[in-house]
Amino acid sequence: MTMSKPIERKIRVRVLLGGYGDALMHGYYVEGYGSVSGIALKQALFAWHEPSFYGTELVVHALEEIEAVVLPSEMVVPFFAEPNLLRHIEWEWDDRGERLLGLAPLLAHRIGEKKYHPSYEAYLADKLEWAWDEEALSPEERALLEAAAADEEFATGLRAAFSAAVFGRQYGQPTSAGDLRREYPLLFSSKDKLVHAGLTEDDWLVSIGWKADNAPFRPALQLLEPNEQADDWRLRLVLQDKQDESATFPARLAATGELLGTWPREWSPYVGQRSPQWLERLLALLPDDRFNGSPRDVFAEPLDDEAAWRFLTADSQRLLAAGWQVLLPAWWEAASRKKPRLRAKVGSSEGSRAGGSLFGLDSLVDFDWRIAIGDVDLSEAEFAELVARGARLVRFRGQWIQLDPALLAQIRRAMSAVDRRQGLSFQQVLQLHLLGGDGEWEPGREEDAEKDADREQRIRLEVELNAHLTRLIGQLTQQSEQPKLAVPTGLRAELRPYQQEGYAWLSFLHRFGLGACLADDMGLGKTVQLIAYLLHIQESAAGGERPMPSLIVCPTSVLGNWQKEISRFAPSLQVMLHYGSKRLSGEEFVEEARRADVVLTSYATCSLDQETLQGLTWTSISLDEAQNIKNAQTKQSAVVRSLPARHRIALTGTPIENRLSELWSLYDFINPGYLGSSREFGSRFAAAIERERDEQSTAELQKLIKPFMLRRKKKDPAIQLDLPDKNEMKTYVHLTAEQGALYEQTVNELMEKMQKLEGIERKGAILAALTRLKQLCDHPLLLTKEAAPETAKEEAPLDVEALAGRSSKLERLLAMVKELREEGDRCLIFTQYVDMGNMLKRILGQELQEPVFYLNGSTPKAARDRMIEQFQSTAEPGEEEERPGVFVLSLKAGGVGLNLTAANHVFHFDRWWNPAVENQATDRAYRMGQTRDVQVHKFIALGTLEEKIDEMLESKQQLSDNVVSSSEGWITELSTEELKDLFTLRRDLVG
Repeated sequence: MTMSKPIERKIRVRVLLGGYGDALMHGYYVEGYGSVSGIALKQALFAWHEPSFYGTELVVHALEEIEAVVLPSEMVVPFFAEPNLLRHIEWEWDDRGERLLGLAPLLAHRIGEKKYHPSYEAYLADKLEWAWDEEALSPEERALLEAAAADEEFATGLRAAFSAAVFGRQYGQPTSAGDLRREYPLLFSSKDKLVHAGLTEDDWLVSIGWKADNAPFRPALQLLEPNEQADDWRLRLVLQDKQDESATFPARLAATGELLGTWPREWSPYVGQRSPQWLERLLALLPDDRFNGSPRDVFAEPLDDEAAWRFLTADSQRLLAAGWQVLLPAWWEAASRKKPRLRAKVGSSEGSRAGGSLFGLDSLVDFDWRIAIGDVDLSEAEFAELVARGARLVRFRGQWIQLDPALLAQIRRAMSAVDRRQGLSFQQVLQLHLLGGDGEWEPGREEDAEKDADREQRIRLEVELNAHLTRLIGQLTQQSEQPKLAVPTGLRAELRPYQQEGYAWLSFLHRFGLGACLADDMGLGKTVQLIAYLLHIQESAAGGERPMPSLIVCPTSVLGNWQKEISRFAPSLQVMLHYGSKRLSGEEFVEEARRADVVLTSYATCSLDQETLQGLTWTSISLDEAQNIKNAQTKQSAVVRSLPARHRIALTGTPIENRLSELWSLYDFINPGYLGSSREFGSRFAAAIERERDEQSTAELQKLIKPFMLRRKKKDPAIQLDLPDKNEMKTYVHLTAEQGALYEQTVNELMEKMQKLEGIERKGAILAALTRLKQLCDHPLLLTKEAAPETAKEEAPLDVEALAGRSSKLERLLAMVKELREEGDRCLIFTQYVDMGNMLKRILGQELQEPVFYLNGSTPKAARDRMIEQFQSTAEPGEEEERPGVFVLSLKAGGVGLNLTAANHVFHFDRWWNPAVENQATDRAYRMGQTRDVQVHKFIALGTLEEKIDEMLESKQQLSDNVVSSSEGWITELSTEELKDLFTLRRDLVG
C-alpha cells in the first residue's frame, strides 16, 4: 500500500475584491508561523497557473505590515473556477474566498455558454461592461448570487471581474469592441442618456438587437405629405406587422395617454404593455425646439416646411439609429439618392460661336444651363424661380423637389464659374463628356482639398452635346468611327493597314486643330505615317495654293534620316534643312521657308534660333523623339512650346519613361493647357497615381489622354499579322563637325598619295584610308585613340554624354537600344572593329545597368559557348534582370554558326557592303526557332562613302553581283577620279 505524502503546512488565504475586479490575496500559516510573504504566496498559490506564467508576472502589494498578491481582474473568475493548487499544502479560505470558489464555476459556465449581455446600468454611465443572464438559474445558484449581492463591495468587484473575464481570452475567441461595433452598432450609436429614457434593461437589449423582440409588430413613425385632404405635413404613429411590412395600422393617442386604433386582437396586450415606453423614447429622440410638451403634440400639430425638411434629413436618421422604424414618402428615397445635376446643353448649331467649324480646344460653343433635381428637369429661369421661393420642399409639375441649400449653393458656384455669355470652350465640353459627368476638376482652378474632400458630395457637372459634337467626340474616342482617308497620290510607299489608320488619324485631328501623340513602338513606321500626313496637307491645299510649311524638330542624329525618308517616300515635298553654320535667319529664313513644304531642324538649333522660327505660323510642328521635351523646365522644352502652329504632333515610342510629369509635358506641347498647369496636374493626377495608386484618378487620366494618343505595340495581334517576318530599315545619321574635319583630312591625304603611288602600294593606301574612313563614321576615338575606354579603369564611369556627342551613330544607337530594352526586347549589335565593340560594351552596360556581352575573334571557345547559352537561356521567375538583353558581336566572329533567336532586333553599326555577309549575320536571330518578327537596323553616315556605296548597292547601276564580293578589293580598282567622287564628303550634311 502506497502512503500519501504528509501535509507539511496549512495556509489560510484572505481575499479582497477591488472595485475594478482585481483580487488582493494575503496568506498566513495556520500553525502560527505568521504571514506568508508575497513571493512565497505567489510561488505556492500559482505554481500551476500558466496564464500568470506560474505567478512570476503577478505584482505584490504591501498593505501596512503584510504583503498581498494582486490577481488581475480578467484572471479572477477563471482562476477560482478551476483552482489548480499544490497538493502538499492544505489550503483554507476566508468567507469571500469560499464565496468566490462557489460562484466562479457558475460565472465561468455563463461565459462559456455566452449567457451574458451588455450592462444597461454601465451603458447609462457611459461605459461598456458585461452582466450575467439571470435566466435558467437553479435555486442554489440564485441563492449564491443573492448572498453575494448583500455584500455591496464584494458584488461590485464580482461584476467587474466577470466583465473583465468576458473581454479576456480564457474562454474561446475574445469579445472585443471592434467585433461588437460590427455586430451591434446600436450599442455604440449614442451615449445620451435621454435617448433611452424610460427603457427597462430588457427593452434596451431588444432595441440594440441583443435580444429578440417577441412582439408580432413594431412601432413606426410615418411622415404624411400634403394632399387634397390636408394642406400640411404631419407625423403619425403606426404599428407595422413584422411578417408583412406593407400592413400598417394607424394609432392615435387619447387624452388619457392610451393608444387607440384598430389592429389584430392578439396585439392589444403588447400595445398596452409597451406603448408608454415607446412614447417616452420618442419624445427623448425628437428635438425639443420643435416637439415639446406631451406626446399628443407630436401627432396633433402640423409641420411647417422647415420642420418637415429637418425631419426628412436629420430627425428620421436619428430615429433610425436608435432602432425606430421610420416610414417616409415613397418619392423621398429616390430624391435623396439622386444628387442634383448641372448640365450644359450645347446649342444646335454645328460649329463654334463664331459661326465657323470648330478648330482647336479653345473654340467656344453656345450652351444653356439645365438643372436636374430628382426626375425634374429645370431651365435656368425655372430654377431661379424655385430658389426665390425660399422653400426646402417644393411641389413642381406634380412632383416634390428638395432644395437643399448647401447643394443649391454648389450649383450657383458652378454656374458662376462659367460665363454663359462667353460660352464653353471645346476643351471644357470634351473633358466633361470624357469624364462621364464626374469631371468636377476644372483645369485653371486650384482644387480645395479641404472644402471638397468628399467627391460624392459634389455637384455633378455634365454636358449635353448636339448632333455635330456627338459625332465629333464619338470619332475622337473611337478611331473606327473616323472617316476613311485615301493614301496621298504622291506617296511612294505601300502603307500597312495600321499605318494608313495612323496617317488618317493625324489628318483627322489636323482638320480640327487638335494635337496628336503618335506613340507607336519603334519599328512600326511612325516616320512614313507622318510623311503621308504631310503629303495630304500639300495635296489637299485649297485652290492649289501652297500652305504654310510644316516644321519637323528632331535629334541631330536623325536629321539625315528624315531627309532621306522624305526624299524616298514623298519626292514631291520640298524640304529645307535649317541646320549648320550656314543656316538662314530673319527675313531670309522666312522667304526661303515659304517656298518649302517641310523645314527640318534639330532641337539644339531650335533652342538657338527661337526668334527666327517664331517668324512663321507653321501649318504643323512635329517633334520626333518627343521624349526630348519630357522635362518641361528646360529651355529646349520651353522654346518648342513657344513656336506658333495650327497643329502639333509628338512622335515617340516612349511617352512615359519615369514619371507622369513627362506625359504632362508632351500634352502641354500638343494641346497647351489641356491637362491644366503643371501644379494642377501634379495635385490632381501625379500624386494620386504615383504615390497612392488611386484607381479612379488613373481611369480619369486614361479617359482624358486617349483621344489624342495612338499607341500600337509590335505585340498587338493586329500589328503582328501585318508585319513581315523580317523588317529591314536604314537609319541615316550626320557626321559631327569633328568627324567631318577628320574625314576630309583623310581624303585629302589619300588624294595626294594617289598622285605618287602605283600598284600594290596604291591599293594598300586605298584600303588603309577606307578603314580609317569607316572607323571615323563610327566614332573619331577609333582614329585618335586618346583615352580609349577599354584602357580606362573599369571602375571609373565613362562620360557617356561626351562620347555620344562626338558620334551621331553612337547617340542614335543608345536611344534605340534604351527604347527596345524598356519594351523587353533584346538585340544583337554587329561591328567590324574591336575598339568599337569594347566601347559599346562598356557604354551600354553603364547606361542600361545590366550585363552586356561582347564576342570577337579573340574570345575563347569556353567563354563564347557560355555567353551564347546564357543569352539564349529562359529566365526563371524574378530573374529577368540577370538575363542579358544586349549582345555585341564582331561581324566575322559572330556572323555565322550562331543561334541567337532570343534577340528580335539586329543592328549593323558599320557596313560590310556585301548583302550576303550582312544577311548571314542577321540570320543569327532570324532563323528556325525565332517566334517574333525581327527588326534589322542598318546605320549609314550621310554624305560619306557609306551613303554612296549603299546607293550603289540599291541601284545596281555601277556594280554587278560578280563585282561585289566578300572583300572590298573592287574599290582599289577605281580610278583616282572615281575614288575622289566616292570618298569626298558632302559638307552640307555635316553637323
